[in-house]
Amino acid sequence: MKFSHILLIVATAVFGAGCSSIENSRDLANPKVSATTLAQQVCSLCHGIDGNSTNPNFPNLAAQQPTYFIAQLKAFRAHSRLDPQGVDQMWGLSRSLTDEQIKGLADYFSAKAPAPVPGATADAVAIAAGKGIFEKGIPEKGVTACSACHGPQAQGNEEAPRLAHQPVGYTVKQLTVFQRTEERHEESTMKAVAHELTRKNMEDVAAYLEEIPAQ
Repeated sequence: MKFSHILLIVATAVFGAGCSSIENSRDLANPKVSATTLAQQVCSLCHGIDGNSTNPNFPNLAAQQPTYFIAQLKAFRAHSRLDPQGVDQMWGLSRSLTDEQIKGLADYFSAKAPAPVPGATADAVAIAAGKGIFEKGIPEKGVTACSACHGPQAQGNEEAPRLAHQPVGYTVKQLTVFQRTEERHEESTMKAVAHELTRKNMEDVAAYLEEIPAQ
């Protein structure tokens, strides 16, 4: 065998070993892969490496409440969160994650700084209407103010998720799930809140949350 061929074989072996190392792994079934590696090489494909997604179909995870994050990822893992996007995209990704990896992912993303949603286009009238609903609710319909659970700046509160700077499309989609389906049956509080909202109410609140200053 020629010496050049031997070098090629050795180089290939070294390169292959590097690609399959823990630090460069997308192996979701390997409990030894760190949460940081998974966050940067798997989760980042949809949610951004810093938890700020550039795709309005996916939620921002930056500064998300760790307790809420852990609960939702465990719900995906247990196949108890049934909204279609979760079923299609999160059931498979989460099924082999360990509790330690899930906690690590929560710690990773909760420590990231939130950023404005790129290309936000909501008008001032919609934002003002959404601000009113967020801060005061709709008393005549018995709709509670969103801020009562999610905080005055939509920063969240342990079990209640951070809503600030979520894309309009994602927020409206989740409110619709709460209102019209049993796909998130564990969220009884949100089902009651969303029950009386019109589509316009949802869009206004979502517009306000997308534009709210980062905290």
